[in-house]
Amino acid sequence: MRSTLFHIPRSIPWGDGAVPLFGFGVLLLVWAVLGGAWLARVAVREGLSSAVRQLGLPLVAVAAMLGWILPVLDDGAGIPVRGYGVMLLVAAACGTWLSVVRGRRVGIDADTILALATEVFLWGLVGARLFYVLEYHDQFFAAGKPLVDSLRDVINIAAGGLVVFGSLPTAAWAAWRFARRRGLSLLELADCVVPGMLVGLAIGRVGCFLNGCCYGGPCDLPWAVSFPVGTEVAARYPAAAGGPSVPVHPAQLYAAIDAALLAGLAVAWTPLARRTGEVLALVLTLHPISRMLLEAIRVDEPPALGTPLSISQLVSIVLLCLAGVLWWWIFSQPVRPPVGPNPGPGTLPGRTASQPGAS
Repeated sequence: MRSTLFHIPRSIPWGDGAVPLFGFGVLLLVWAVLGGAWLARVAVREGLSSAVRQLGLPLVAVAAMLGWILPVLDDGAGIPVRGYGVMLLVAAACGTWLSVVRGRRVGIDADTILALATEVFLWGLVGARLFYVLEYHDQFFAAGKPLVDSLRDVINIAAGGLVVFGSLPTAAWAAWRFARRRGLSLLELADCVVPGMLVGLAIGRVGCFLNGCCYGGPCDLPWAVSFPVGTEVAARYPAAAGGPSVPVHPAQLYAAIDAALLAGLAVAWTPLARRTGEVLALVLTLHPISRMLLEAIRVDEPPALGTPLSISQLVSIVLLCLAGVLWWWIFSQPVRPPVGPNPGPGTLPGRTASQPGAS
């Protein structure tokens, strides 16, 4: 429960002066070198135009973040390193690692998974942040608040404020574009990376716990927690004037455990799946159900659209309907024949190398 871990100075001493880290500084130079090496590696293997199509957007997006976005977040003491932001990066790294491991087992190379993860992560952030800003627009665009301050708060993702379900449309669109560009099956890719996304979600919820958002209601259970002064839950449920919060449900940790268990189930189901898309459909069925139950414990989201349900519960109902349609389509497809113990590149479990995958 620590929102800001430490601050990174904007510059470091160098001789008689200082060298900037952010903006047009050291980190942007390092990224240019690393990104250029990655681009060159892919260009040698697949051609320059293909490398630019695959990596151009992610490379430019990170460069823009280092060069323009992060310097705006300087609060006078430097660039604050938030617990939420750190856990978000750890979540992306761990989820990508698991996806790379799973991809190698089914003949998808690491570069493909890394490129996919970068695009989906960036576009997922955009969707999750837009959803949050729209849902809580009064916090960002209050009457009399300067537009520059509002825009700075909008891009300050590291301070918290993402809606997981908001990432689904943009992340799905990015994955669809990626699969179409590479000539890959979208459902096969989804089956491969969904467990990694759940691992990322589990770690990201720990970031919510550090930030004090996505909190539960008051309770007297042995594992109830009190959040410190300065958090939203402490302002809403103070134990005393100006003090920490009363004990509340650690709903963020409930959600982390839920996502971790679902990730384990998705991994365990993979060798049992008989049709392409089953792992995705399983997650798309179970996660909305658990989210609806968790929303009954959380108290940070008000009822939406004139119903007693929160916006996340309403989205969960929509996702369950989509899961039902996906299951219907999956069971209309033929069962995949088994493969030998050593499938070749591009061959997924339960599919022969000569059999086309479902798209």
